[in-house]
Order: sequence, then C-alpha cells, then structure tokens
Amino acid sequence: MAETLFFNALKAAIDEEMARDPTVFVLGEDVGQYGGSYKVTKDLYEKYGELRVLDTPIAENSFTGMAVGAAMTGLRPIIEGMNMGFLLLAFNQIANNAMLRYTSGGNFTMPMVIRGPGGVGRQLGAEHSQRLETYFQAVPGLKMVACSTPYNAKGLLKSAIRDNNPVLFFEHVLLYNLKEDLPSEEYLVPLDKAEVVRRGKDVTILTYSRMRHHVLQAVPQIVKDGFDPEVIDLISLKPLDLDTIGESIRKTHRVIVVEEAMKTGGIGAEIIASINDRFFDELDAPVLRLSSQDIPTPYNGTLERLTIVQPPQIVEAVQKMVGLKI
Repeated sequence: MAETLFFNALKAAIDEEMARDPTVFVLGEDVGQYGGSYKVTKDLYEKYGELRVLDTPIAENSFTGMAVGAAMTGLRPIIEGMNMGFLLLAFNQIANNAMLRYTSGGNFTMPMVIRGPGGVGRQLGAEHSQRLETYFQAVPGLKMVACSTPYNAKGLLKSAIRDNNPVLFFEHVLLYNLKEDLPSEEYLVPLDKAEVVRRGKDVTILTYSRMRHHVLQAVPQIVKDGFDPEVIDLISLKPLDLDTIGESIRKTHRVIVVEEAMKTGGIGAEIIASINDRFFDELDAPVLRLSSQDIPTPYNGTLERLTIVQPPQIVEAVQKMVGLKI
C-alpha cells in the first residue's frame, strides 16, 4: 500500500495502460510538456514521446473528431478536456460520431475515453462549472462514470481505457488533492457498479463525485440524531446500477438523492424516474432530491457555495424524511 494523491492515481492508471498497450495514447490541450491542467499527464510526454502524448490546439471539436477517427482504426485515445465544460464544443462528435459502433452496423468499435476536471469550485465561474452529465445522459451508447476517491479513480480509469465503447469520465476539480492508500498490485474497478460506502437501515442516500464527501461529512450528525443512513456512491451514471439501488430501497424504504447537478434535468431526475418505475411499491415516502440551484454558477466564492448542497442541508433532509416519518 502507498499513499497516493487523486491526480497521481489517475496518472498511474494512464501510465500503466500506456505501458501495457501501445495503442493507448493521450491528446488534449497542454497534456504534453506542461503535464495537463491538473498535472494528470505530468512526465508522460518525456516517457512516451509526442506521438503518444499529443498537445492539441484549442479546438475541442477538431481533436475530439481526430480521436473518433483514431478509435475507428484500432487505437485507444484518451481525450483530456482542460475543463469538461469546453467539451460542449465537441458535442456533435461525442453524441453522433462516437456512436459509429451502432450506426455502422457494428463494423467498428469505439474505444475512447473523454476525461477531465469539472464541477463547482475554485471560483471558476459559470463557463467552467458545467455538470456535463446532465447534457450527455440522453445520448444512447455512451457510458458515464464519476470517480470520487483515489482508489476508484485509478481502477475505473483503467477499466474505461480497456472498454470498447466511448466513456465519459468525470473528475472533480476539488478532489485532485485527496490522498488514499492504494494497493501496489494492479486492480480494476467495474464501470457499471455502485459502491455501498456505508450500510444502514433507515434511509438510502444516493450520491456521486464530490457530493460523496459532503454526505459523509453529514453522517456523524445524522447518526448522533439517532438515524442509521445507508450511503451509496453511484459511480456509474450511465447505466445506473439499479440492482444495488433496489437492494437498498427494499431495506430502508426511503431515498434521498444528493447531487451537484442542477435540479432541472439532472441525474437526480433520472434516478427518481427509474426508482418510481421499478421500486415504487417499496417506498414509504416520496424520493427527496437535493440538487444545485438552477442558476449559472456565480464567480463570488460565498455565492458559489450557496448554489450547491452543503452537509447541514443533508442532515435536515434526513431529519425531515426519517424523523417525521412522512
């Protein structure tokens, strides 16, 4: 075991996969000598050279299209978005051209990973704080993963690189300096499984990415109040691990969704719809959703924090749902 920072866990995953498979390469803005905007590709340029760690112009649509073509011909590109919000400029490439495995009648595979920083934090303003999971959840054939710890970041990224489908891989700007002891031996984490972070019996709290840590900050007070929450990190946003979700609901019969995405059209809306479709008869109360405000993220730090869910709101939600037995 070795203590590893979140961004170094991601770098180790890329390094291991590039060493294992010569078809794996990285492209994006400043991924080369600079080492990426959050140093996830630091030193890889020197190790693998400019053909496998490729700096690109500020032209997201163009280099994403190049990655699609590379994947068609048998390579495994890893696209780094300097900020995931910029990849809205490549929406057509991701939503249409990356789906060639399906539109070509299965004549091509499309092994490509699109990863990078996103989420709210560091006073980056509205254009740098987009939650792209809300935009891309409606794209068929696209997998979406949100890592939340150094351990799952490394294992998930390795699995994503090996997958033969396009994978959107979400990292949060405020998690890169997290530390965790990681195994020295190789490991993989499945792309389609949720993680039961804490087992409990009173209420199921579904969350992902940075909000996992906000929920865990709230747990001590929730327990002090006399409640026993079950915390599930979704990890896979598309497809949802409804087996794990359903198993928990059959035990707790109450659900709270905590997300950083906006409420309107967010991941939480899809989760609630899926729960109502499959597990409605198991619910003792309507599913409660805690989401970000439906406004562009302010630059001001105080206002920025007010737009997203904070631990006291999670505590209050559990008190309302479980304490009052609604």
